[in-house]
This record gives sequence, C-alpha cells and structure tokens, in this order.
Amino acid sequence: MKVIVAAFNYAAHNKAFNYPPDALKEPIVFIKPDSAILKNGKPFFIPDDLGRICYGMHLVVKVCRLGKDIPERFAYRYYYELTVGVDFRAEDMLEKCRKEGLPWDMATGFDNSAVLGQFIPKEKVSDPQLSLHVDGEQLQAGNISDALFSIDHIISYLSKLYTFKIGDLIYAGIPGNMTDAVINQHIEGYLNDKKLLDFHLR
Repeated sequence: MKVIVAAFNYAAHNKAFNYPPDALKEPIVFIKPDSAILKNGKPFFIPDDLGRICYGMHLVVKVCRLGKDIPERFAYRYYYELTVGVDFRAEDMLEKCRKEGLPWDMATGFDNSAVLGQFIPKEKVSDPQLSLHVDGEQLQAGNISDALFSIDHIISYLSKLYTFKIGDLIYAGIPGNMTDAVINQHIEGYLNDKKLLDFHLR
C-alpha cells in the first residue's frame, strides 16, 4: 500500500516558502511507507531525535480499485471515501534536504507520520471543507476547490507513473501554514461539520 502526499498544492501554504503558485505545472508528491500510518485515535509520540516536528491537515482519499493510465474524466470512479489526515514532518531535517538536494524520505516517512481519520462516503460531502483544531482553536482550514490540482487530476497524472492499488491513500495537500508539534496538544480534524479525527500528542 502506498501513502502519496501532495506538496505545494495550495497557494496559501506555498506563501510560507515563497513558492509562486504558478510555478507548478504538475503535482509534486512524496511517498510514505505503510508503517507511517497511525489511526483509531492513537496518540502520536513526538520523536526525540528528529529535531523540530511540524504538521498539517490534508483531505485524504482511499483508492478503491486497481488502476493504471487513468483518464481524468474517469478518476472519480477510483475513490468513494474521504477523510482528513495529519502529515507530520521533521522540519529541520526537511529544510536541510531541500537545500542540499537530498531525498525527503527520512524527514517525511518516519513511523506514525501519517495520521488517518475515519472515512465517510464522498456522497455525504458535497463541498469538502477541512479544518484542523488544536486545543479547541481552529488553526488550519481550506476547501479542496482552492487546491492547485484537484484529486481527479492528481490521480490521473500519477497513474501514468504508478499503478494504483486498492487501499492506496492520497493526502491532497495542506491548505495553510504548518503547526509546531507540542507535547499534550489535542488535535481534532473536521470535514465540514463532521469530526473524523481526534488524538493527542505525547
């Protein structure tokens, strides 16, 4: 199973990196191993030896059928469930990798770095608005319609490179700024008014 994470997919997020929204011609992604998945409300234990840890909220879709070279007009057939998820990154290490042109894997793919909420049928969410609440305060929010690349486009584009398999996950991008991870934070994730994610940092 693949965990595919879209980077730089919202203009609001890209401003923090001085990244022009029109610089991307196609999606930029990185892949996490399946050992990165954390679900069922289990706590995330902040690693002691990776430096500063940051996180952001994504809309997440789960692939429901085998697919390769998928036309964009048919991409909607390859997922029927949505949720929200949190992507954790070792920010100091990631910055070093960016500057030195090194792979991101160690900074983005460590254990439990892809937190996953409860899935719901996409038919129940007509206009997906996701939001991240930390200790009761909303820190991130966005609509998938504001993304630079739609989920259908991401699926179609990536299917030219990878064969999608049942259960693969796509994290569709962070709509706002990253947040620093602090012990004992209480994190909640919403899709419209539905709370699909609830866990603590330890």
